[in-house]
Amino acid sequence: MDPWEGYLANHRARFLDELVEFLRIPSISSLPQHDADVDHAARWVADRMKRAGIEGVEVLPTGAHPVVYGEWLQAPGKPTVLIYGHYDVQPVDPLEQWNHPPFEPVVENGQISARGASDDKGNMLVPILTAEAFLQTEGALPLNLKFLFEGQEEIGSPQLADFIAAQKGRLACDLVVSADGFQWSEDQPSLLVGLRGLCALQIDVRGATHDLHSGAFGGTVQNPLRALVYLLDSMHNPDGKVAVAGFYDAVRPLTDEDRQAIAAVPFDEASYRKELGLTQLYGEQGYSPLERVWARPTLELNGIWGGFQGAGTKTVIPREAHAKITCRLVADQEPERIRELITAHIERHTPPGVTASVTLEASQAMPYLIPADHPGNQLARGVHLELYGKEPYWVRNGGSIPFCTIFLDTLGVYTVSFGFQLEDEKAHSPNEFFRLSSFERAQQAYGLLFERLSRTAL
Repeated sequence: MDPWEGYLANHRARFLDELVEFLRIPSISSLPQHDADVDHAARWVADRMKRAGIEGVEVLPTGAHPVVYGEWLQAPGKPTVLIYGHYDVQPVDPLEQWNHPPFEPVVENGQISARGASDDKGNMLVPILTAEAFLQTEGALPLNLKFLFEGQEEIGSPQLADFIAAQKGRLACDLVVSADGFQWSEDQPSLLVGLRGLCALQIDVRGATHDLHSGAFGGTVQNPLRALVYLLDSMHNPDGKVAVAGFYDAVRPLTDEDRQAIAAVPFDEASYRKELGLTQLYGEQGYSPLERVWARPTLELNGIWGGFQGAGTKTVIPREAHAKITCRLVADQEPERIRELITAHIERHTPPGVTASVTLEASQAMPYLIPADHPGNQLARGVHLELYGKEPYWVRNGGSIPFCTIFLDTLGVYTVSFGFQLEDEKAHSPNEFFRLSSFERAQQAYGLLFERLSRTAL
């Protein structure tokens, strides 16, 4: 056992006590009444980093919730790695479904339960603890580290891109390692290599200047609701393929190696359908369910409204109708280009008698794809092989995580996902928890990763 490993083992109880203290802070970034708590959590993180021996620690303003920064840069000739995580948490509603108050952590049955335990406080605390173990036993880290912990990830990191651009020099590095991420299961590691992007739009269809009596005007005017339904239906072919001209033009096709890696990940379609209460799946033909949700773009209708919604009948032709759609994008699609294509589609297909417009919503994200053979991925793979005794699954995620593309676009470096959450730990739900075995395994994993990174040219 290396000295740093012994230090982690000897201070296990203290580290758990510190996590309990951290989890007591209700740092809910989406609720203004908790702004002071988010600031409190930032100060807690900064203080903990200082006690670990991390240098240059600052709580930096962003225009909203702050970023906590720190560094240790005394390893000349070694790589510089930026550790990312977030200290803000989701709201706790519905409160009545919690088995205990969400900010009064409970440790039992090998788990710690509280809001933020898994996402992301338990995970983001780990690299601080591992850095302390090296500094207290070796007097130095084996590589150069920078730390960036934000307080607004749970609200989409709205100020992060501008912050990173403004701090580009300070944050320059060879690689980002994210402490916000998942493993496949307790005994099966995984490495995230792809995320879909996001383009959110609203479609507004307008007809007459006011609602019309459907008896007096029906048959003489275009109904905005019918026109909207027609427009929405025109965006897909019967086989599930998006029918917007040019939608797939920039899509990077899956290679044989990509498809083999995805096929190696277990997927039980019957269980998937049963869990969802469905008799049949639907989607673009020629691709497996995992390929469709991880590596193919989509256009989904999220909501539609207009006209009379109450009980009974109101015989009107509504003056307007609306819909919200989101497109999940893959490399190398861009949200703005997708908006242009959908706008052109709407212009071409709008029925006579109404006008239609498309508005780009604030929720946008670029897709992200890191090469599987990137040195950071290969080093993480080696750590997983040592700790789990198994090859990791090479997985993608159908959702969007904006910070990965922000780091790539601004700093020119990829992000390796190295978190240890598990899918069943109820992140964002009542009774969130984090396994103590994962908390401890993650500390050892970061130590091994630091050592391997120090011996590699990135």
